[in-house]
Amino acid sequence: MMNLWQSSSSSSSSDEDIPTIRKTKVYRKREDYFTKFDEVEFFQRFRLTKRTCLVLLEQIKYSIEPETNRGGSIKAKTKLLLTEILCNWQYAESGGRFCRCINSIYKSDCSQGIRKQSNHIKMPNTRQEMESTAAEFYRLARFPRVIGVIDCTLIKMDSPGGTDAEIYRTRKQFFGMNVQTVSDATLKIRDIVARWPGSSHDETIFNNSSLKQRFEAGLFKDYLLIGDSGYHLRPYLMTKLQDINVEAENLFNESIIRTRNVVERQYGVWKRRFPILKLGMRLDLHTIMAIIVATAVLHNIAIEENEAIPEEWIDHSEDEEINEQGDVRYDNRSGQVVRQLLINEYFANL
Repeated sequence: MMNLWQSSSSSSSSDEDIPTIRKTKVYRKREDYFTKFDEVEFFQRFRLTKRTCLVLLEQIKYSIEPETNRGGSIKAKTKLLLTEILCNWQYAESGGRFCRCINSIYKSDCSQGIRKQSNHIKMPNTRQEMESTAAEFYRLARFPRVIGVIDCTLIKMDSPGGTDAEIYRTRKQFFGMNVQTVSDATLKIRDIVARWPGSSHDETIFNNSSLKQRFEAGLFKDYLLIGDSGYHLRPYLMTKLQDINVEAENLFNESIIRTRNVVERQYGVWKRRFPILKLGMRLDLHTIMAIIVATAVLHNIAIEENEAIPEEWIDHSEDEEINEQGDVRYDNRSGQVVRQLLINEYFANL
């Protein structure tokens, strides 16, 4: 018995001395989608052309390139193409590494390089730029001196939770952000405010924006914004007449309607290019704000690169938002004077 016990003990000791052999980790080789897809397939998958992606990559690659090659690190080009999350939301439920990529690419867009947001999202700030922008609008519907059309759109998101969650519930009963933009005649986003909860009124957002302060300070001379009835009339912000008595007033309203359609088409194209804006986001508030601004920058870069806009994106432009009727008691008296001068001295002579 003693011999058997000793033999068993010896065998057990021998087993404990066997070193643990770890299996070598194998990292899957990532595909190069720039070479895998032709131009059409690439655009269908990523909603941007190869050229636009390379232009963007050149601007932000130094801020998103991994410092080492250890641990299967993801290269800048691959990180950039993870913007497919905005084309197909089902990928948003992927693991932690995916979420880290999304955070790095979009926060880089907003606070670094594209962080030069002023290079891509900016109002016309010289007389020449204002004249050029106004001329483009004039060709659309013959409304003079317009340098932008302002409106707000709702961006869906999951409830952020907490005691303030209900302020993000929109009038359409889903949770979201109310985002203000100014569009030019080419559908570029010239100004954006992406920090207000979905229950905020358009007029409130504008009243608290730097854009209003700049117009009030006279930085845009005698040029105008066009808005819908959710905004109050001002000397620099024209809205429709509610009561029409003469033909010149009818021409004024028709011109405003046709000019204002620009911002609705801009929202339609922006949300078709990045469906996450329409389908909804399950991310924290700061990341949502970063994504909204980053996609606006990407949208503008695509327009700057003269990317063709698919016809179906135009045909499915966002329906006009339903805004509460602005109270004429709050319409600025100076705004009424400017509007009446436009009707009497310009539209009456068309």
